[in-house]
Amino acid sequence: MGAPAAGRDAARVPVRRLTVLYDAECALCAFLRDWLVRRPQLVPLELLPAGSAEARRRYPTLDHGATLEEITVVGDAGQVYQGPAAWIVTLWALREYRGLAHRLSTPTGALLARGAVLAAAKWRGAQWGGAQWGGVQRGGRAYRRADGWVYEPGHGWSYRPPGCAGGACPTGP
Repeated sequence: MGAPAAGRDAARVPVRRLTVLYDAECALCAFLRDWLVRRPQLVPLELLPAGSAEARRRYPTLDHGATLEEITVVGDAGQVYQGPAAWIVTLWALREYRGLAHRLSTPTGALLARGAVLAAAKWRGAQWGGAQWGGVQRGGRAYRRADGWVYEPGHGWSYRPPGCAGGACPTGP
């Protein structure tokens, strides 16, 4: 992920900015992204689609497949938070929810945070009909990027056939 800024010790310096990597193709994730940007922030949050070219450029050492499966937050000094810890640090950045974040950071609160993350994951799985992160279930059929499907937030899913590289052309959707 690159070296932290000169003179910044990730274990002892305050977090000045957080980047939240979210699945832009997930309705719940997009809703939470929109909710987060409307909240007053004590620590600036930047929301970046997980697995995007920009996310890969900025954080080349992250497992970008994992960032699509589980919320990942990256601090400005190189800190990486995933799962319940990512949710807690995101709430900690919000003025109205910092107190809740402190309560969730206790051992008992962490169990509650983990339960919330698991419930969200279960909901996402139900929406996708069990499809992997690369596709969304619609009417019994999964739309997958690998098959040529592209999701655009303002327009939904559309099919763009893959090219015929190497003389092998796909037959269609």
